[in-house]
Amino acid sequence: MWFKNLKLYQLTNSLELTEEQLQTQLESMSFRPCGSQDIATMGWTSPFRNSDMLFQKTANRYWLVLKKQERILPASVINNELAEKVAQIEAETGSPVPKKSQQDLKQEIVHRLLPQAFTKNSVTHGFISPENNLVVVDASSDGAAEAFLSCVRKCIGSLPVVPFAKSSKQEILTSWVLQDAPEQIEILDEAEFKSPSEDGAVIRCKSQDLDAAEILAHLQSGMLVQKLSVAWQDRLTCIIAEDLSIKRLKFTDVVKEQNEDIPKDELNVKLDADFTLMSSEVVEFAEALRKIFEVDSE
Repeated sequence: MWFKNLKLYQLTNSLELTEEQLQTQLESMSFRPCGSQDIATMGWTSPFRNSDMLFQKTANRYWLVLKKQERILPASVINNELAEKVAQIEAETGSPVPKKSQQDLKQEIVHRLLPQAFTKNSVTHGFISPENNLVVVDASSDGAAEAFLSCVRKCIGSLPVVPFAKSSKQEILTSWVLQDAPEQIEILDEAEFKSPSEDGAVIRCKSQDLDAAEILAHLQSGMLVQKLSVAWQDRLTCIIAEDLSIKRLKFTDVVKEQNEDIPKDELNVKLDADFTLMSSEVVEFAEALRKIFEVDSE
């Protein structure tokens, strides 16, 4: 289990979790498939196969998996059926169908088609590390991360968190390119620059030497780094955004090789070992970001 994106949050108050109580709390919102008239359902599912446990605890870190199922009912299908039905009624009555009646017809069509619609499943992984006052969600969008946090709150009653970055870190990221990056950080070959002016011009660089004169000229003219690809201690690579969200996270072979001796047929053992290793690296990386960006002093 290797996260690909990180939304990082700080716990503002201590959080005490007990395994028996947490299982009961999560069961109150366990996942169930869509019923015939459900557009979507969402709930907790086990990180492991063939397990009733709705979380996995390792090194006092709680791994949770939020599953969503939604019915795929394209708007074009609904609108085509509605247009045909409206045309039929107007041909029979000789009068236009009022908007209110069209809305009622649309609801009837949705009600009829929903049970026949395909379903799509998606999952959002995250973990809570009370010892580190840290919550991590593997999500590329704020919406998915907030849905995960909201469901945790509904189950355990409270989850007092704030985003890692309360302000933009554009100036710090820009200084890394113009001057020097921290000792642990290696600048790679991809970045996104944004103008602070009203036009908000954006320049994206990929497979580029960010030390090149033509690249530095954009920053010297006042543009700021919005996203920056980096490597950290030869253990991972990622793109750091100005809000300290992490995208395209990849762990190096130096890290992943540590679990290569686990047989592939021992799936749950492998999942647990990978999560233990991965979450340990993420916690250490998050702690490094705390210090580098002076998160606690904001």
